[in-house]
Amino acid sequence: MAVTNKDETGSTNTSSSPILISADSLCTILTHHTLINHFRSTLPQASTILQTPIRRHYPLSSSSSLLLMPCWPSSPSFPYVGVKLVTHFPQNSALNLPGVQGSYVLFSSTTGQTLASMDSTELTLYRTSCVSGLASKYLARQDSQVLVMVGAGALAPHLIKAHLSAVSSLRKVLIWNRTVEKATTLANKLKESGEFAEVCFEGCGCLDEVVGLGDIVSCATNSETPLVKGGRLKAGAHLDLVGSFKPSMMECDDEAIRRGRVFVDNEAAIVEAGELVGAFERGVIKKDEIGGCLVELVRGDKVGRSSSEQITVFKSVGSAVVDMIAAQLVYETYTRS
Repeated sequence: MAVTNKDETGSTNTSSSPILISADSLCTILTHHTLINHFRSTLPQASTILQTPIRRHYPLSSSSSLLLMPCWPSSPSFPYVGVKLVTHFPQNSALNLPGVQGSYVLFSSTTGQTLASMDSTELTLYRTSCVSGLASKYLARQDSQVLVMVGAGALAPHLIKAHLSAVSSLRKVLIWNRTVEKATTLANKLKESGEFAEVCFEGCGCLDEVVGLGDIVSCATNSETPLVKGGRLKAGAHLDLVGSFKPSMMECDDEAIRRGRVFVDNEAAIVEAGELVGAFERGVIKKDEIGGCLVELVRGDKVGRSSSEQITVFKSVGSAVVDMIAAQLVYETYTRS
């Protein structure tokens, strides 16, 4: 995993000047397909040697917050220390700005030298969506045809592309948003890109009417009231919950949690995600009934989907481990080019 920077002559570059990787550069380096595969191959080992304390969450106002997510290795086999600095301003959607913005700083774990600073807004969009994409490989039916995307914000196109990359049988994407025009605009943009020519994209105005069509239902909103009603999920559906990261937020009701076999990206979801915290408090589900976490699915320690009729639920809140290994891929790809 170690990286040695070299100049144009091939000599080792010992410059202490860190690399600055812009959002545009990052988007040329990463694809959802390659990052999903990178997570699949590196997550089992990385999760055993990377130290990740519970992220620090500081309220800046009633709606905005600052988050700090450090990560460092317990073994010299992984040569990086990293920290992500993130702001969450959900009201930015009214300004046509991302609600989540920030920077990721990568250091050498051997010398402490700053190696790179990269845009963590795009990094977060890629890593969050690809965590969901990787989970869908284990939890969604691999003959899934219809993806319902709940929300049309900055994360939505990434989630759509990640699920399409992970489950090749998908042929239709239905996008719902409170503002119908945003859903339609995103559908048209994805259609016009030509990236998934065999897939039909549509904007929708009524979530209750389309959620039951979804083989995969992926949610990325800031909702504090349930949007997805569990009673409307079809048998065999996979529900992907991405938006909530504090107890006051929730994207589905208790019935969805009750009907589904629930998995999480990491243990923080059990104490941070409103859908789960509320369900525990109301006795809908017990903590020991959680099916497992993502790394256990990848390692094969836990079985994901057990039948074509089973409803599965994946709740993610993010972790410094996937931030680190996503930043690793960006940095190592950049320095090799």
